[in-house]
Amino acid sequence: MNISFPEALEKCFGAGVSVSERRPVSGGDINRAYALTLSNGMRLFMKANRKENRDFFRAEAEGLEAMRRTGTICVPEVLAAGWDADGSFLLMGFIEEGRRSKASSEELGRRLAAMHKADTSGFVKGGKFGFLRDNYIGAGVQINTPAETWAEFFTQKRLVPQFERAAGYWDKAFRKKIEALVAGADRILTEPEHPSLLHGDLWAGNYMIDRSGTPWLIDPAAYVGHAEADLAMTELFGGFDRAFYDAYKEAAGIDAGYRGRRDFYNLYHLLNHLNLFGGSYLYAVKEIVDRYV
Repeated sequence: MNISFPEALEKCFGAGVSVSERRPVSGGDINRAYALTLSNGMRLFMKANRKENRDFFRAEAEGLEAMRRTGTICVPEVLAAGWDADGSFLLMGFIEEGRRSKASSEELGRRLAAMHKADTSGFVKGGKFGFLRDNYIGAGVQINTPAETWAEFFTQKRLVPQFERAAGYWDKAFRKKIEALVAGADRILTEPEHPSLLHGDLWAGNYMIDRSGTPWLIDPAAYVGHAEADLAMTELFGGFDRAFYDAYKEAAGIDAGYRGRRDFYNLYHLLNHLNLFGGSYLYAVKEIVDRYV
């Protein structure tokens, strides 16, 4: 059942509570974001979009709930999601942001490692890898149809759909390289010891440190996969320091062959950026394909 914004406020906080201040804040490229102060003094974080894009918030709420259920890492509390004549919205608890430090980086590494070791049986049905429903990587659809092997899932549900969306960039010769890359992926990828719940879009803008130094994960593109895929994303755009990796490695280990697979994982994100933002990512995509074929 859908709920409007006024109905959401009343359901969560009681009759008579209203918004006394709405302040725009940085919220990424897809949604508008606001810090709300209510008439009862409580602060909330709200994302907003067009009504037609309300499924973004369904998917985000499901990803946050999955991570919360592992009991390993902090995520924002989802209070309500819905839409009305003004558009769609997602209401969450407000996180007072603090300063990043060596200690907070170490804590993030330990907690991410714990999430990667958590049981995933409740997050995917009919296979080891995938998720209960499709969701989004940025504004792009992310297919989560279950698969039994990691190589099958990553190639068929991650790389192939992105290559197909970018079909206008490839000539005949490069299409043959793509076919060879996909066909040989099982020689590049390894099966994990156990499937892991992944954040799925783990760049530096998708974690926060609160004023107590506790790390929080935000804006997931969650699914069950190989933990290495999350680690690879942390290295794509930077923003994670050595303390994070040392703590993660101590808690969960990092396979010696990971570095040779890292850019193969990140091909997915570069393809997604190519499809969302245009040709400035084309060289990086082609360079990785050429390297792994």
